[in-house]
Amino acid sequence: MLFNARKKLFCVFVLCLSGLAEQVYATDLIKKSNSGICHPSESSWYERTDDYTPFNSLDECLASGGRLPKGMSANLHTGRDSAAIDAAYSRERFGSGWADTDGDCQDSRAEALIETSSTPVIFNNSSRCRVVRGRWISPFTGEVIQNASSIDIDHVVPLRWAWEHGANEWSEQKREQFANDPRNLWPVELSLNRSKGARGPMEWLPPAGQCQYISRFLRLVKIYGLHSTSPRLKDPSREIRTLLKEHC
Repeated sequence: MLFNARKKLFCVFVLCLSGLAEQVYATDLIKKSNSGICHPSESSWYERTDDYTPFNSLDECLASGGRLPKGMSANLHTGRDSAAIDAAYSRERFGSGWADTDGDCQDSRAEALIETSSTPVIFNNSSRCRVVRGRWISPFTGEVIQNASSIDIDHVVPLRWAWEHGANEWSEQKREQFANDPRNLWPVELSLNRSKGARGPMEWLPPAGQCQYISRFLRLVKIYGLHSTSPRLKDPSREIRTLLKEHC
């Protein structure tokens, strides 16, 4: 009787350990869905993804050609330090908004519109501060846009992406310079800029002009020395160069 009781207790103990191991494994497991999305445990679709290819790490899943869910940064799955970096981001880290560094009332948005219009722009009044009309060719679609209110000024390298790739280490002055650098500002359709969000070219590409877009992105990465902030993440320059070969 005593032997049987001990045997039962041992079996219960083994089952508990087994369940705990399965729970830990499930938390660490990366699920790559049939649509090619890599779901870490932080993904809202993680529990709902039943048909998947398993990977032991997010790096392995991404290296297989997978991609992250929309709005999720790879930094969210790389430990407390990266999570803290991401949590510390805010738009104000790059200045309060569009800067008017020369004090002529035309901020960097207005100057980007003036610089990129193929015809002389029209201002809202004689003060010549706000642009209302011009002729812009969207680098994302090749379409002509004439109404300035239909335009977003896209940061080719998104500010949050830059923050997660080294800009968190910059001075406030350098971050504000980056946010208003004409080389990093493109007039594009509102909808496409908001679809892009804070994603880099490995996660999002425009419908047209991919070669031009990737080239500009890579150039800015090199100019500003942007890099991976975690040893677990790949060098962004190398990944972008590989992507460039595919689209140019």
